[in-house]
Amino acid sequence: MEKYSTIIIGSGLSGLVAAHEITKAGKKVLVLDQETEENLGGQAHWSFGGLFFVNSPQQRTMRIKDSYELASQDWNGTAAFDRPEDFWPRQWAQEYVRFAANGKYKYVSELGMKFFPVVGWAERGDGSASGHGNSVPRFHITWGTGTGVVAPFVKKAYQAQQQGLLTFKFRHRVTKLLSENGRIYGVEGDILASDNKPRGQKTNRVVIGTFSFQAQQIIIASGGIGANLDLVKKNWPNRLGPPPQHMVCGVPDYVDGKMIGVAEENGAHVINKDRMWHYTEGLKNWNPIWTNHGIRILPGPSSIWLDAKGNRFPAPFFPGFDTLGTLKHIQDSGFDYSWFILTQKIIKKEFALSGSEQNPDLTNKDYRLILGRLFGSKATGPVEAFKLHGDDFIVAHDLENLVRQMNTKVGSTLLDYQQVKSQIEDRDRQLDNKFSKDAQVNYIQHTRKYLGDKLARTAKPHKILDPQNGPLIAVRLNILTRKTLGGIETNLNAQVLDAEGKVIQGLFAVGEAAGFGGGGMHGYRTLEGTFLGGCIFTGMKAGQYIAKQ
Repeated sequence: MEKYSTIIIGSGLSGLVAAHEITKAGKKVLVLDQETEENLGGQAHWSFGGLFFVNSPQQRTMRIKDSYELASQDWNGTAAFDRPEDFWPRQWAQEYVRFAANGKYKYVSELGMKFFPVVGWAERGDGSASGHGNSVPRFHITWGTGTGVVAPFVKKAYQAQQQGLLTFKFRHRVTKLLSENGRIYGVEGDILASDNKPRGQKTNRVVIGTFSFQAQQIIIASGGIGANLDLVKKNWPNRLGPPPQHMVCGVPDYVDGKMIGVAEENGAHVINKDRMWHYTEGLKNWNPIWTNHGIRILPGPSSIWLDAKGNRFPAPFFPGFDTLGTLKHIQDSGFDYSWFILTQKIIKKEFALSGSEQNPDLTNKDYRLILGRLFGSKATGPVEAFKLHGDDFIVAHDLENLVRQMNTKVGSTLLDYQQVKSQIEDRDRQLDNKFSKDAQVNYIQHTRKYLGDKLARTAKPHKILDPQNGPLIAVRLNILTRKTLGGIETNLNAQVLDAEGKVIQGLFAVGEAAGFGGGGMHGYRTLEGTFLGGCIFTGMKAGQYIAKQ
């Protein structure tokens, strides 16, 4: 049986960060992954690349006043920790916010990451100062999007490989942890047949052999359950209504959650299984890469949001405000989809699509395309492609035709043209004055006081039904699976704990498998931009602790 100092299960972002910290201390690491080398970097590669910083240079340039105290207030109001098992998640949350305010920007910048100068304002919240949401913009888009976040750590991994400090073994699927006298000392699993499919596509699971390796430390960095719809539905919480019958998938097939189950079989305490993060603005990808591939709209605040029956969402359920609040509202409607109605002026200014491949301007650092995004007459190329080819998009020059096509799309007569028309006309009349009683209209006018929104994310207020603002666009929105907020319980060294709170010697967990810290540092909700950051932080903490042993 081959022996190593440290074995890392998973070659995604958190595993690569841990490998970086351990190998730069001169210690040897083995990285195992069930996927091919083509998938190095995991699902982080596909992300929009948003990172949560507090009091960053970009915030200060845009005159955004942020602080550790304000960010902690927002985090705790959002997380709403209320369980005994939230002890370690609370500790991780506190340390992570401190890291985001002091050290995180320097850490990633020294690795070569750079950021788009306009700071985004995600998860604007439930409308209360003490509750859910970001009080100020904190969403920093990495130049290169998700590929730009992963690239420095991939580079460091290959450098360590050349130095003889890191060994990759792809197509190695861990199925068992080996233990003796309460200590984890090794792994066993299946060797899978090679596969030459492009990144993200589903690969084969043909077993051609087995393996067994030993190490002093084992780090689980295998990700969450987002592509395992059976597990998602099994763990679905009643507080969010019934589980959707139909969902699209925001992560590749390999995000199956199986390694979390393997850890649990070996005594790891898995907590907060019912806490999860799924989006309400999902689209069926017209050009899919993985199974049931879904893409999320990152919306600005102006679209009219209707449930399946044509009822306008109440405050604070506006686009980009309260993800899980809108999810519950949708599920309580008895249907698992909803609608945006908007104009061409809104889509060109406010629609972005999550994913590195959906943002070639930012991913490829193409300044010409970026100027087109900000000042062009059309939406970005990928958004316009979805408008043209996407199954969820409808375009029409009048509302009656639009509503008729919306009903045809879902095979029903749920939407009443007169009802939809009346609601939009009522909204449009609120624009006859500079003041209004419509909460969404008021917020649109308010948010444009922030230069970042005025430049890049919020269309100038206008009447939806005025033909000069058209054509009209309807978008059917699906529930899109994404993140596991709960996970394997760990202390602040990322050491795995058992059900009695005792350390399982030799076993660590990082990234989404650990709920991004401690088994769920986000609590019930997230402020966004915190998933990649959680992978970096947990991988860093585990790696630094092991490097000192």
